[in-house]
Amino acid sequence: MELFDVYSLFDVTPVKAQGCRVWDDKGQEYLDLYGGHAVISIGHSHPDYVKAISDQVSRIGFYSNSVRNPLQEELAHRLGEASGYPDYSLFLDNSGAESNENALKLASFHTGRDKVVAFRKSFHGRTSGAVAVTDNPNIISPFNSVHKVSFCDLNDIESVEKEVSAGDVAAVIIEGIQGCGGINIPDKSFMLQLSDICRKYGTMLILDEVQSGYGRTGKFFAHQWYGIRPDIITMGKGIANGFPCGGILISPEFKAVKGMLGTTFGGNYLAMAAAISVLKIMEKEDLVNNALATGNYLKSAIPASDIIKEVRGQGLMLGIEFREPVKEIRSRLLYEKHIFTGVSGSSTLRLLAPLCLSIAEAERFVEALKELI
Repeated sequence: MELFDVYSLFDVTPVKAQGCRVWDDKGQEYLDLYGGHAVISIGHSHPDYVKAISDQVSRIGFYSNSVRNPLQEELAHRLGEASGYPDYSLFLDNSGAESNENALKLASFHTGRDKVVAFRKSFHGRTSGAVAVTDNPNIISPFNSVHKVSFCDLNDIESVEKEVSAGDVAAVIIEGIQGCGGINIPDKSFMLQLSDICRKYGTMLILDEVQSGYGRTGKFFAHQWYGIRPDIITMGKGIANGFPCGGILISPEFKAVKGMLGTTFGGNYLAMAAAISVLKIMEKEDLVNNALATGNYLKSAIPASDIIKEVRGQGLMLGIEFREPVKEIRSRLLYEKHIFTGVSGSSTLRLLAPLCLSIAEAERFVEALKELI
């Protein structure tokens, strides 16, 4: 049997990682400014994280959600305090896509409506409902295309209100910062009006913080820069630093009904040990503030160049848009300078470094980029 060939792969085989560094099977060291699609939040192989998972698996690794799991309760308490949402409820699942799926389902249950408004250049995942609200026809199969979804342009509040005012929209789903779409930041005035419009028409506002949350932008969630409180907040990626985990924060107006949501592996003991460890380390090492400070330095230090059109982002969620395709630059950064980066579309270099990135490590990237452009 061979692997189903759906990924374009770099010829690099990582075998070890620590902090913001990765080593391949040939002993070559790399600087990781991508964190495996923003998954690595506290850094690779943090000793406290490794110990938490190791200690937990030596006791019990899994049982179903038919019994009490005090680790879930501990995570809910810690997450409520860390995020500023102690009055919200937590439902745990396994990934960002599943979180968005559950958020959309919950909004539909709550409102009795079946339509969703999403945004162009969005990305929300690859499960059925998440794909349907993602603006990428290349990943939408005929099966996914039957959902009732309308797409609006980011920051076009008139188009959103026109859709929502019809009274049949269960939810508006929006990323705190668009990741795959090119690190596009919504205007604050737009987000404030969006919140008001959703409240006015009884539509649930879902903030997808899978990529932009968990301290990445210098606040716990990116939407907190706008001063709004969504009805549902979705999480994934950095929540457990690489151990599969996701979840949604649910406002107090939702009523839980037995059986309305469910999952086999969500909230398992190992995921909870990992997620609790992440929050402890984030607090202990002040990683949210580090993400803001290092990100501000990195953003300001990107060299001026005729081939760079714009630098966008917040904290350690940055996009460098070029006036030409970035495939060659990204490849040279990897193979010549040994630095992992990401990409959005064909012309935006995407940086999603672990929150522990140091100024010295950021300087290494800046110098490498200067030499290549």
